[in-house]
Amino acid sequence: MTTRALFRDDAYLTHCDAVITAIDEQGIHLDQTVFYPLGGGQAGDAGVLTLADGTCIEIADTRKAKFEDATPDDAVHVPAPGQEALLAQLAVGQRVTAQIDWERRYRHMRLHTASHLMCAVLPYPVDGCSITSAYARLDFATVEPIGREQIEARLAELVGGAHDVATQWITDDEMAARPELVRTMSVKPPMGLGRVRLLRIEGVDLQPCGGTHVRNTQEIGALRVAKLEKKSARTRRLVLEFA
Repeated sequence: MTTRALFRDDAYLTHCDAVITAIDEQGIHLDQTVFYPLGGGQAGDAGVLTLADGTCIEIADTRKAKFEDATPDDAVHVPAPGQEALLAQLAVGQRVTAQIDWERRYRHMRLHTASHLMCAVLPYPVDGCSITSAYARLDFATVEPIGREQIEARLAELVGGAHDVATQWITDDEMAARPELVRTMSVKPPMGLGRVRLLRIEGVDLQPCGGTHVRNTQEIGALRVAKLEKKSARTRRLVLEFA
């Protein structure tokens, strides 16, 4: 039931044709998808699956599939509650059009890219993160004081610098040989497919990441530090929002 993850190569794809490969207690499995499954701190996509007759199945969330030999790309589309009658119409082999909630996803893309800029602004290990459509939360492992105004000014500079954002691939072995690229303590690099995707923000940041991102930092827009607090004796929590 391996899913072809189209968003890996083009995060701007909003829809695709697909075939249902399984329906189980987890949700709906497709042969390919534009839906990003929850992972790496980024929330899963929502949207709709449209049948040939125009019937729409609302998808509330996307998760990584859990079955033997599942890969990081295998996704399961979780239907919103109250659609039992519609779900009864589904069958393996049926063709559907999968379409994401683009406005929500694009906010994910902008904030996720912003979180990478934060890794350049604050050169500390990341001990937890969460990317939603409303905010990006990062926990930095440091005892050093962090200045809100300085962070906002540096972020504005990097966003306005219009730095290109692109991906590149290295092998699992190459990734293992370059541990300095890993900035997150709580999220492991997306390994297991034989190769690892790196996100490069030109002249700013390079680290492994399987999430979705914008093509240029200028797309992020204005940001503000909504919260800056001491989470623990050795951790500082920072929450970014759109200004």
